[in-house]
Amino acid sequence: MDLLETFIENREMVQPNHANSLQTAHGGNVLKWMDEIGAMSAMRFAGESCVTAHINGVDFERPIEVGDVALIEAYVYEAGKTSVKVRLRTYREDLRTGEAEKTTESYFVYVAIDDDRHPTSVPDLTVGSERGERLREEALDGENGGR
Repeated sequence: MDLLETFIENREMVQPNHANSLQTAHGGNVLKWMDEIGAMSAMRFAGESCVTAHINGVDFERPIEVGDVALIEAYVYEAGKTSVKVRLRTYREDLRTGEAEKTTESYFVYVAIDDDRHPTSVPDLTVGSERGERLREEALDGENGGR
């Protein structure tokens, strides 16, 4: 499967029940949204259920205020035998202007599992476009500390 076919984005309106005492999105809620979208990307790629195996650090760069929209983007950038690496980025988006500012970034590893919940193989990842290659290179560079 091609990298661009794994690209998923979703939006969440940050409500008061998502907030901490500072009226910004609680980090745990942001991580939950990222994990859900990352798993969807991994499952789209693997064609199997996928479970979170590892989170390679999380950088919370700026807050998302109550009333703002959190835009979460995910895509598979590398595949092993049974595991899938997914780059995740969250943005604070202004729906009126379309402007988006990155707030959070991380790299998650998911493992594909079969119906018996045992690890199962995943397909090879292909990159068939300049945009896909750029996204893959950005993810590999970021994963290795080049963020």
